[in-house]
Amino acid sequence: MKIPNGHEVIQLFEQFAPKELAMEGDKIGLLVGSLNQPVKNVLVALDVVEDVVDEAIDKDAQLIISHHPLIYHPLKTIRTEESYGRIISKLLKHDIAVYAAHTNLDVTFGGVNDLLAEKLGLLETEVLVPTYEMTLKKLVVYAPQEAADNIREALGNAGAGFIGNYSHCTFSSQGTGRFLPGENTNPYIGSIGELEAVAEERIETIFPQNLERKVLKAMLQVHPYEEPAYDIYPLDMKGQVYGLGRIGYLSKEVTLEEFAAFVKEALDVTGVRVVGNLSDTIKRVAILGGDGGKYYKTAIRKGADVFITGDMYYHTAIDAKLDGLHIIDPGHNVEKVMKRGVAKKMMELCREKKFQVNFIPSLVHTDPFLFL
Repeated sequence: MKIPNGHEVIQLFEQFAPKELAMEGDKIGLLVGSLNQPVKNVLVALDVVEDVVDEAIDKDAQLIISHHPLIYHPLKTIRTEESYGRIISKLLKHDIAVYAAHTNLDVTFGGVNDLLAEKLGLLETEVLVPTYEMTLKKLVVYAPQEAADNIREALGNAGAGFIGNYSHCTFSSQGTGRFLPGENTNPYIGSIGELEAVAEERIETIFPQNLERKVLKAMLQVHPYEEPAYDIYPLDMKGQVYGLGRIGYLSKEVTLEEFAAFVKEALDVTGVRVVGNLSDTIKRVAILGGDGGKYYKTAIRKGADVFITGDMYYHTAIDAKLDGLHIIDPGHNVEKVMKRGVAKKMMELCREKKFQVNFIPSLVHTDPFLFL
């Protein structure tokens, strides 16, 4: 087992929640500190408030991964007698870095909105608001026939060859490869200075652009040639569509009143605001973590009976009601579901890489609102 540095931890995290998925202008990435140091403990938090920083110090964390950025608006001053100044001062004093993953964590599969949909038991979920379409590329690699199976397996395990619900998709054709090994080479087949002809396979597959480094590394690790020949082509075909929110179905119809009570319990909140007739029945549900009121018309277009989101404005709620859409507002803080979700996902990824690092969900309750 290896103790990774911060760069290695974040490189893994960004495979899960790529930065290119973030909305334009979002304040994501490293906000405070350095990723150069070894990381044994990572605190996963919704917000970086002073109590969370104290928790990180107490847990000997070298890194905080937060959903909401600590520095969202530019700071004109950093005064240590003021709130943000105290927080930043503590972080720097204790060598704790802060990395924020905001809308990219909302959008990615397995991120905030999938975790919320899972809590509600939604079935047949799909993206509510498309925001990003992953670019696809094609890899063509030439290999001796005896190595082709190992290369195909490595490519598929690295994430190449996914088409819909099918994985490890490749195409192969056979031909003859020719090469002349020069001086200072160590050819797998053939001899220095002699032209060699080898029965080879041309292996073709596709992959999303964010996995290019991972796919190439997997291929090169198992390819027997000293200098493998391969090509990468950009493609015009559509890749995976990512976006904000999810929409799906309940396993059975329930009343709005029953469902609101269930949402309150499932998302662990002390109260919800409800718009609509409590006796109406609910089956198709849209959910968008955080402040999603501006997307209520999208929920209507996609056939939602109810839209669950936080920070619903008064006039938006009136408009939604007039349009026949029920609303449940459980607050912004339900995004706390990411704390355990991200910690679990990152522990899995680090075990695969044999990284010795612990991910700790923050226990600090950061919701500023109280229901009386």
